[in-house]
Amino acid sequence: MPDAIFTPDAIDKFARDWYRKLDVHAPMVEILPMLDEKNLFMIFPEATLTGLAAFESWYQGVIRIFFDEVHNVQSVQSKINGDEAEAKIVVRWEASRWKPPARSSDRIKCNAYQTWNVKKCPGPVGMVVTKYIVDRIEYLEDSATL
Repeated sequence: MPDAIFTPDAIDKFARDWYRKLDVHAPMVEILPMLDEKNLFMIFPEATLTGLAAFESWYQGVIRIFFDEVHNVQSVQSKINGDEAEAKIVVRWEASRWKPPARSSDRIKCNAYQTWNVKKCPGPVGMVVTKYIVDRIEYLEDSATL
């Protein structure tokens, strides 16, 4: 992505690319370039992470818990301020999980409301996430919970 491209549309595409990678449990070599290597801060319902090593440990755990994942981006609204932006993202997330010794898996279905901070940077991706916060989760009626 050229340096001049840092628009709401580019941020929307970046977010959708991120979720596609999560759906297929992409290798770290594809995901880490999307994250700030110096100042990464992330809050998930089950963990607060600082730095790439913490993210990698968390990610390796969740890809061993959840399967048949689908992230469907509902909206991305961003406010750009120079080389940084805040994005409010709503994503419908569905995933299956099996908890031994259960007879069958269960399905989580929810809308996740998130706030991301991204900054423009050189390189193939053109931007990185510096802060990623899951603000709240709303479960669908027939959903299992985390």
